[in-house]
Amino acid sequence: MSLRLGDKAPNFKAQTSIGDIDFYEFLGDSWGVLFSHPADYTPVCTTELGRTAALKDEFEKRNVKVAALSVDSVESHHGWISDINETQNVEVNFPIIADENREISEAYDMIHPNASLTATVRSLFIIAPDKSIKLIITYPASTGRNFVEILRVIDSLQLTANYSVATPADWKEGEDVVITPAVKDEEIEARFPKGYTRVKPYLRLTPQPNK
Repeated sequence: MSLRLGDKAPNFKAQTSIGDIDFYEFLGDSWGVLFSHPADYTPVCTTELGRTAALKDEFEKRNVKVAALSVDSVESHHGWISDINETQNVEVNFPIIADENREISEAYDMIHPNASLTATVRSLFIIAPDKSIKLIITYPASTGRNFVEILRVIDSLQLTANYSVATPADWKEGEDVVITPAVKDEEIEARFPKGYTRVKPYLRLTPQPNK
């Protein structure tokens, strides 16, 4: 059965490029990003892992731990990491999980038979500190991920987890947000002291409350 938003992310123990991990212990109280790759030594994935390493500070300031996965071995991962570091001018500083028996890939529904019987699709999961799945994105093998979008979604998820707001289309950190319908007009002044704009009864905008 496929995982859906709100489901608990399956825990697992695995060998990785940084040693053996228990996934839940690795995440601890942090947010998590788990993303899969069709195989080691593939060109698009090389750029993606390089980009992830380059964004280390951005993930850390959001309290996010990152882990990648492919169905190749730890030995293969180490060789590939050397190539990534060389070609992308980075230092890969997060675990790449070895899933040779495909147990983790199956648990996370990363094997799509119509795309490939053996390789994982390019799936990405954002996982909250309570281990619930907050976002699932699956890209085709030919299309690299947009990491600006991934960071944007993390910002939105962390904001909306703590305030009764939602983020509108193309929202970016620091822009106005939408007050959720569950908040009554008479409650807004106390809950959102920065004020608000009433565009329609159901569309009420307020400055980002944690800024």
